[in-house]
Amino acid sequence: MGVCYLVIIDGLGVGAQEDSDLYGDEGSNTLGHVVAQTRCRLPELQKLGIGNIIPLDSVGPVWNPLAAFGKMREKSAGKDSTTGHWEIAGLQLERPFPTYKNGFPEDVIRKFCKLTGTSGVLSNQPASGTAVIDAYGKEHQETGLPIVYTSADSVFQVACHVETVPLTTLYEWCKIARNQVMVEQHAVGRVIARPFTGKPGAYERLSEQRHDYSLAPPEPFLPGYLKENGIETVSVGKIIDLFAGQGFSRAVRTKSNAEGIEKLLVEMNGMSEGFVFVNLIETDQNFGHRNDVPGFAGALEEIDRAIPKILNAMDRDDLLIITGDHGNDPAMPGTDHSREFTPLLVYPAERSASVELPTRESFADVAVSVCRYFGLKNPFSGNSFLSDDRI
Repeated sequence: MGVCYLVIIDGLGVGAQEDSDLYGDEGSNTLGHVVAQTRCRLPELQKLGIGNIIPLDSVGPVWNPLAAFGKMREKSAGKDSTTGHWEIAGLQLERPFPTYKNGFPEDVIRKFCKLTGTSGVLSNQPASGTAVIDAYGKEHQETGLPIVYTSADSVFQVACHVETVPLTTLYEWCKIARNQVMVEQHAVGRVIARPFTGKPGAYERLSEQRHDYSLAPPEPFLPGYLKENGIETVSVGKIIDLFAGQGFSRAVRTKSNAEGIEKLLVEMNGMSEGFVFVNLIETDQNFGHRNDVPGFAGALEEIDRAIPKILNAMDRDDLLIITGDHGNDPAMPGTDHSREFTPLLVYPAERSASVELPTRESFADVAVSVCRYFGLKNPFSGNSFLSDDRI
């Protein structure tokens, strides 16, 4: 047994799912559109077989890819980060987390204000995080009222300037929202603290001080199940926040994709057995939500340049799985996630049941496959893409 590395390139979709019309995402193709519009080159991901999954203008297929390749269909209802990561970890949601296209009901806001001791909130509408602080940041600083907003995802977000509301207070308000306000029928996937700094016209979000408060995942879920069976589990990036701090032996927080890759390589040099779950967030957070196609391409190129170091750091018995959690097509109207298939790369290819993998019917096939890799009884619904005689 070695180490299984599961890397999520956040927001990386490879084409609209058949039910994308139910989400307003017809025609979305995050990777396809980014490559087509920028003509970016991804030579290392190309060697793994990413150009074999779907046609890509400047990233063609290869005859002998280093990884098994395919794509995965999201089975759960929804297209947010929690839903995607939970399904990857073996949890499938039959009903989506609640969303609020017209903002939060008055009773929710009233309860939040009463429990936090605030006299009101600003915004209370779906909004881009950068746009909402530009619009309300000055008023927030003048009044001290928190900026509360949502998106197409199931999120309750609270933005505050660090010089107006201390970080400890912002975090406490979000804990109150998570545990006492956004519960029962309002149990959103995440409550997110969004601190920012700067002056009017030049506000900047402090992503490294953001904090997500997720619902606790039901049992069993992959990291928790592995940990219960004596396998060391490590979170790199925002993963641990999506599982409410549960299921991991330890967590490494990161500020950027570069730091996420750096921390992954540190783990690779120090572990001989275990499970490392990584999220590289900038494709989604910095570029997908901001309709920044060149920026998205640049983030992919940065990941691509790191692939040789990652592969060289792997031992003979290790396994690498690269996928996404949803789409976030920066070339489409709007700034929200998109209901898309996600790519699947499994390295080395000879560990897989076949090099060209059939479309997976659920992201949960990842959890099933990881259990097979570790030789554990599988408690999840799905099918492994690994071959028994090649593990």
